Amino acid sequence: MFNLKLVEEFTARMSESLANSPAGDIEKNLRAALAGLFAKLDLVTREELDVQTAVLQRAQERLLELETRLARLEAPPAPD
Repeated sequence: MFNLKLVEEFTARMSESLANSPAGDIEKNLRAALAGLFAKLDLVTREELDVQTAVLQRAQERLLELETRLARLEAPPAPD
C-alpha cells in the first residue's frame, strides 16, 4: 500500500535541503503536488477510522443483543 511515514520523511528532507536554497517555490509546488496525490487516493484520517470503528463496534454489540432477545422470544415456552 502507501507508506505515509515515508512520504513525511521525504517531505521533511526536501524541506530541509530546500530551506537553504532559493528554491522555496519548488517546496511549495512539491507540497501542493503531494496534497493533490493524497486527495486522489481518497484516504481517511486515523481519527475518522477510529470513529467508524467505534460505531461499528456499537452496532455489532446491539445486533448481538437483539439476536439474543429474538431467540428468547421465539423459543417455545418452558413447561411449568
